[in-house]
Order: sequence, then structure tokens, then C-alpha cells
Amino acid sequence: MRVDLVTLVVDDYDRAIAFFVGVLGFELVEDSPAQAGSGQAKRWVVVRPPCAETGLVLARADGPEQEAVLGKQAGGRVAFFLRVDDFEAAYERIVSAGVPIVRGPRSEPYGQVAVFVDYLGNRWDLLGPR
Repeated sequence: MRVDLVTLVVDDYDRAIAFFVGVLGFELVEDSPAQAGSGQAKRWVVVRPPCAETGLVLARADGPEQEAVLGKQAGGRVAFFLRVDDFEAAYERIVSAGVPIVRGPRSEPYGQVAVFVDYLGNRWDLLGPR
């Protein structure tokens, strides 16, 4: 048993793809036309870090209730944990891309960690080896 996909509510498919693929270096696994239960056109967009099994479904907000959670999917807590082999290179990549850093790098018993926010404001831990 494993978690295959996690939904991330986004404001715009292309903007989300640009961030996750262009900035973080995720792979675009799928981008297919689909239809919402309401009959509206939507897309099935899946991204995932290279070599990862778990991916993100980038789901465009559909209505005020979903728009209200944009950037707040974990109520202000860290929602996602991105583990990398080369912490310094990954950190430099996101800083160079202008990604806001909430808490700079620090060393913890479990490794190096920094907190950043995605383009919507969701908090992420960037985790690497000690």
C-alpha cells in the first residue's frame, strides 16, 4: 500500500505547471483534458519529483469554497515535504528563482531543512541529508 497522488488546489493549470516543473524541477507526468462533475472543461494534471512514486494532482479551484483554500491547504502549517539528495543545489535553485524562504537553512537531527512557500503561499519543507 502507498499514497499515489495528493491533490493540490491551484488557481491556474499553466501557472502551477510553470512553478512545479520550471522552478522546482518536477516532471509533468500527465496533462489531459477532462470534464468536471458540473460539465465544465478541466484538465487532469499530474506532476511529481524525478524518481518519486507519489505525485501531485494540480486541480484548478472550482467555485468560492475551493478558491478559499488556495495557499492555505494546511491552515498555515507546512503542508508538503520535499526531500532532496543535494540540499545546497536545491536550495540555491529555489532561491535563484525568487521563491520566498520562510525559514532559512538549519541543521536538525533528521538533516538539513528550510521552509519555503509555493507560488500560492502553501508552506513546504525542503529536506536534505545532514
